[in-house]
Amino acid sequence: MTTKPLLCIVTDRRRLAEARGRPIQDACELLLRQIQGAVAGGVDLVQIREGDLEGRELVGLVRDAVAIASGSAAQVVVNDRVDVAIAAGAAGVHLRESSLPAAAVRRIAPQLLVGRSVHSVAAAVHAGPVDYLIAGTVFPTPSKSGDIAPIGMDGLGQIVRAAADKPVLAIGGLVAGSATSIRAVGARGIAAIGAFIPDRSEELAPAVEKRALALRFAFDSDSAVP
Repeated sequence: MTTKPLLCIVTDRRRLAEARGRPIQDACELLLRQIQGAVAGGVDLVQIREGDLEGRELVGLVRDAVAIASGSAAQVVVNDRVDVAIAAGAAGVHLRESSLPAAAVRRIAPQLLVGRSVHSVAAAVHAGPVDYLIAGTVFPTPSKSGDIAPIGMDGLGQIVRAAADKPVLAIGGLVAGSATSIRAVGARGIAAIGAFIPDRSEELAPAVEKRALALRFAFDSDSAVP
């Protein structure tokens, strides 16, 4: 991973389709337009989080996302599915906290980027040989059930310290204005779902690009402050 601030879009095609007032049948098409805007806006990671899709459909979706990101700095990772990542030419896999051990992924596919979601200090300590962590949820968000208590900025800072040299991205209820607080506790950037879902009145790809650029500017500017 680079030393610059990191920005990650996490996909949720069902939430996206609902927000856009479109049927679920249109969700993958909407998702690819969203990814197009995010890549144009300078995201570093595109995390495909669509675990309910069948393997063939998921491979096709990830392959399309990889094609969109081709030629840009963005890397595509897919939740948990090492087989799909390899088949679709993705850069890596993103593991849930309770998913495969990172060491097992390294043995199976040493060429892949490996990330993991963590919700506690203990999970960060035992994350294994990963390239980055996504920590949260920092604040309440519609994407997570009430079973996962928000960790707040204090909890985020504790995870950053426990992660040692692994870059940590914050997730959950965060916006561009959160950049200073996130960087102050040592996190390297932000991963988000809702921040990349514009109002249905806005044209999807350009609106997502604008949001990504605003987040990119907030974190890049904040990182330059002595």
